[in-house]
Amino acid sequence: MSVYKNDKLSYLKEALESLYSQTTKADIFIQQDGLLSDELNDYLGDELYKNKIIYLGKRNENKGLAYSLNELLTIVLLRYEYIARMDADDISYKSRLEDQYIFMEEHKHIDVVGGYIKEFGNDIDYEKIVAYPLKHEEMYNFFSKRVPLAHVTAFFRKNYFKKAGLYRIDTLSNEDTLLWMDGFKQGCQFENLDKVLVNVRVSNDFFSRRGGLKKVWSDFKDRVLVIQTLGYNISSYLYALAIVFVNIAPPKIKIFLYKRLR
Repeated sequence: MSVYKNDKLSYLKEALESLYSQTTKADIFIQQDGLLSDELNDYLGDELYKNKIIYLGKRNENKGLAYSLNELLTIVLLRYEYIARMDADDISYKSRLEDQYIFMEEHKHIDVVGGYIKEFGNDIDYEKIVAYPLKHEEMYNFFSKRVPLAHVTAFFRKNYFKKAGLYRIDTLSNEDTLLWMDGFKQGCQFENLDKVLVNVRVSNDFFSRRGGLKKVWSDFKDRVLVIQTLGYNISSYLYALAIVFVNIAPPKIKIFLYKRLR
């Protein structure tokens, strides 16, 4: 998990409590991405002192999610067979880690497994279960238009990173998209569980941020890179252009489209 200054303490508490209450426990590693508020610092310090957090990395400069996750991976890949992802404002279901661990133990050829998410509105009227394709070939085909695995549900075998490498840091916010691209390119095997694993908090900012021209252009360039790298057909380019128009739409229209098209 990475934590930065704009994360809210109440949301972080919910996220960590959902990990503490897992039916299968996990060691928790957190990277501080830049300076934090006093209340976030105090809380994380207390959790580290109570041994609820195994590792708390501190860095005064904000360098982004991909950079923070790579810092953590350089540590955990030396010690652990499995690595799970978690955001600082989402809520994992109690059996999430147990379900994914059992699956990976029973399917040794799979390098990463995800699952469905349930998006819920924090300050808006919004709720939606987002389902993803389940099998590797279906996920590869799905990736011609959209990401096939929710980053917040990712449960990796360490071999994934040996094959695909770490997160790319030369993207504005699509580190997960490019990680899936590198994984497919290098022969990593993907799968999703057919159940909701994480509740994902969605606010009005979630939709307004997606409308910034800098982000829209970055998303489009990264999508084109995926299409070119993995050899998808012309219809993938047309879909990418359609997403550009969705992302520059006003937030209310965007919410309407997300409810029906995702």
